[in-house]
Amino acid sequence: MNYYSNNPALKFQLSHPLMQKIVALKEQNFADKDKYDYAARDFEDAIDNYEKVLEIIGEICGDIIAPNAEDVDHEGPRVENNRVIYARGTQENHEALAQAGLYGMSLPRQYGGLNFPMIPYVMSGELVSRADAGFANIWGLQDCAETIAEFADEDVKEEFLPRVCDGQTCSMDLTEPDAGSDLQAVQLKATYNEADKTWYLNGVKRFITNGDAQIKLVLARSEEGTSDGRGLSYFVADNKHDNTVKVRRIENKLGIKGSPTCELVFTNTPAKLVGVRRMGLIKYVMSLMNGARLGVGAQSVGVSQSAYDEAVAYARERQQFGKPIIEFPAVSEMISLMKAKLDASRTLLYETTRFVDVYKAYEAIDATRKLTPEEKADYKEFQKLADAFTPQLKMFASEFANQNAYDAIQVHGGSGFMKDYACERIYRDARILTIYEGTSQLQTVAAIRHVMTGTYLKQIKHYETLPINPEFDSIRKRLVTMTNLLEHSVERVAEAKSQEYIDFHARRLVEMAGHIIMSYLLIIDASRDTEDLFRKSAFIYSKYAEVEVRKHATFIKTFDAENVDIYKVK
Repeated sequence: MNYYSNNPALKFQLSHPLMQKIVALKEQNFADKDKYDYAARDFEDAIDNYEKVLEIIGEICGDIIAPNAEDVDHEGPRVENNRVIYARGTQENHEALAQAGLYGMSLPRQYGGLNFPMIPYVMSGELVSRADAGFANIWGLQDCAETIAEFADEDVKEEFLPRVCDGQTCSMDLTEPDAGSDLQAVQLKATYNEADKTWYLNGVKRFITNGDAQIKLVLARSEEGTSDGRGLSYFVADNKHDNTVKVRRIENKLGIKGSPTCELVFTNTPAKLVGVRRMGLIKYVMSLMNGARLGVGAQSVGVSQSAYDEAVAYARERQQFGKPIIEFPAVSEMISLMKAKLDASRTLLYETTRFVDVYKAYEAIDATRKLTPEEKADYKEFQKLADAFTPQLKMFASEFANQNAYDAIQVHGGSGFMKDYACERIYRDARILTIYEGTSQLQTVAAIRHVMTGTYLKQIKHYETLPINPEFDSIRKRLVTMTNLLEHSVERVAEAKSQEYIDFHARRLVEMAGHIIMSYLLIIDASRDTEDLFRKSAFIYSKYAEVEVRKHATFIKTFDAENVDIYKVK
């Protein structure tokens, strides 16, 4: 089974009108075509290249990674002599992708990469996650190379980026026993030795995904006497397995068990500075985390797809009272809503990724020449949209993945509670998605300012003007009403002139905006689609969204500001 070719929704996203702009910006007049025989020669050639690579990844996912998933979940990684030994299937997955030359897809060709934009790379993350959400973490940590490519000196790029393209693994070593979400509290120490002009790292890191990776990005305290984020710098360390980095243990997790989550001890580990001192958390980690949240969005959509696939397959074959259970309205409605949530989160995923692609391409151009005033304005607009949509994506996609995994088990009934069926593993794997790379609550904190400042509302108004098929006119009319409810709710919350009151209603306001956005994206996609892929989901999701928006609007309208104290736990 090929996980790319059997999912036409992915190819559809490659046909989006904005892809012309993305490819043009990324390829810069296709300047590489005379240097590299595999470089795209024009837009059609670029899209063809993306599809060929995604076909290969889809085949590996369907024929190798997915069949290995159950054994990997059972076997898991282990520690021997302070080193991680992958499960047999994990190693097989990694070698298949590395031998196919698929690592480093988005890196520049000069370092051995394919110079792909984020769209096909994010698609690869969705495909791998559908096959095995745990292995997706190992695949997705090549995001670390993006940080090196964007911020490191040329000598660091030349040393590490070709190795990523060759398939060497990465990790981002941020959290510590006393520094989880609060990364300003990081204490691992970086000390510069004047004698050999080398930085050395000492301390402990915890909850590090793929912690024994060969290339490690490490957040460390480089400035003595500091206690906040301004004293932190970012480093790249070569894990040579020389015992300067020891794996103390692997965490015993609920899910994603093939992905080793490690506690590490650094003892005089040589490292190189990425960028400049004191900007580790303020600039570089924030950039990496945004990329990671995009990656979790893709992982979540992949998990949603696998949960939906399992539910449909079981409901079609399971007979009760003389007919397949999918024919019972209670089951078919549940599965239809799973599909609508899947399609909604996917359309948000690729809309967000397009915004990221455009602004990242402008940043790369700005490093070689000064942007024109028009380009700079375009860059700022797409950067704002990417900043606004990324937390929405991370929150909604991860929450929907959990809901779909839950419903997949419900469709299976008692059988879904048994390890005989994949939905049990999918359910456990999904649970982490709303937690790591920033909980849903932290995504709300990031998103609420875009509600209150009107970023979402402006984009919603833009979607409202786009052409759609007449059959969706009734949905658009309801969305206009829902948008008015959002506007009135924002005004009511703002009138209180209380940050505490805004924070209290933040999740409701963010969800209202997200439901409206995804509903618009679905009817826009369904209007452009010629294969009837999204029509049903557009109708189903918009009804679901309307109920959610009206529920939140009613709560806000009938809630008095002084009643916030009722919800305080003492």
